[in-house]
Amino acid sequence: MAVALDAQLLEILACPSDDHAPLRPGTASDPEADALTCTSCGREYPVRDGIPVLLLDEATIPGESRADGA
Repeated sequence: MAVALDAQLLEILACPSDDHAPLRPGTASDPEADALTCTSCGREYPVRDGIPVLLLDEATIPGESRADGA
């Protein structure tokens, strides 16, 4: 299911990393994923129950494995 966020909200959301780059819906591998992807660093943030979880600890970076094994 694709992320369904208000267009105005999507315009103001930004990556919480130092870049503060805009986010786009979906992931590089799945444009329909319930996630937002940073246009600069590539971090993917989950969207749970329609709410973006913009926490660096919750983000994944494609190609990197997480230290906690998740």
